Amino acid sequence: MIVSFDIGGTAIKGGIAHTMTDITPLARRPTPKHDFGEFVQALRSIIAETGEKPDCISFSIAGVVDPDTQALICANIPCIHGRRLADELEAELGYPVLIANDADCFAMAEAMSGAGRGHRIVFGAILGTGVGGGLVADGRLVNAAGGFAGEWGHGPIIASFAGNPPVAIPAYPCGCGQKGCVDTVGGARGVERLHKTLHGLELSSEEIIRQWLGGNARAERTIDVLVDLVASPLALTINITGATIVPVGGGLSKVEPLLARLDAAVRARILRKFDRPLVVPSECKVEPGLIGAALLGLKSVDERNHAA
Repeated sequence: MIVSFDIGGTAIKGGIAHTMTDITPLARRPTPKHDFGEFVQALRSIIAETGEKPDCISFSIAGVVDPDTQALICANIPCIHGRRLADELEAELGYPVLIANDADCFAMAEAMSGAGRGHRIVFGAILGTGVGGGLVADGRLVNAAGGFAGEWGHGPIIASFAGNPPVAIPAYPCGCGQKGCVDTVGGARGVERLHKTLHGLELSSEEIIRQWLGGNARAERTIDVLVDLVASPLALTINITGATIVPVGGGLSKVEPLLARLDAAVRARILRKFDRPLVVPSECKVEPGLIGAALLGLKSVDERNHAA
């Protein structure tokens, strides 16, 4: 049995998994952000609710494990930022611990239980507040030991001109410290940023999308530029990884006409040609972080048992 957790800045979500098809959500607790002792106690209380001793505890966290030091980079939860969290939690809780990035867990969930079933290489893309991703090959998470694989949202790569007719696009500063990242234009905040640049209007991404679906010309221009900017980096990612399916999660993934438009643009720019949708909505709509973390835990326990 596996206990999985999805750790966010607001809430800790728990789940219990006996098999790949038997994953049940557990209690939810507020995330203690500043006290590590309280953080550990919240985990203990959820584990105790299962009434069982888990074989492994697996975590989906909105952070990255440094592959060299195994320290967690997680700025929005200060009490775990900078810690070798897996080692510390193993010592505190007494069970083997696995930790993975939330986008990686999303990719794992889609590869094994969602839109990526039956595909050897699955690239899970996040178009939410910002842009993220994860890569699964032959049922294995490429980032199993931590690291930045799948982070197509970062790097100074966006085009200087985009749309039809082309318009100049600034190299917007990114939270990662660089300029011109896909993250600055591809998520919900990026839609808003582009709309302000193009039209001088400050609207929410929801309102821009609503206007676009209603035929508004300014919103259409914004979406045209957005798709042009995002399609080329995603096409390059697909060419490099060989992914044959790209499930998309995050808030913008719910706008199916936008995904269909992005899919058409991406398929026109990749080397391998597909006569079916490639960029598709995710299928794991409920707690993909919990599902992905549970799947990673189950796979780890299975491999450990076979090696014994």
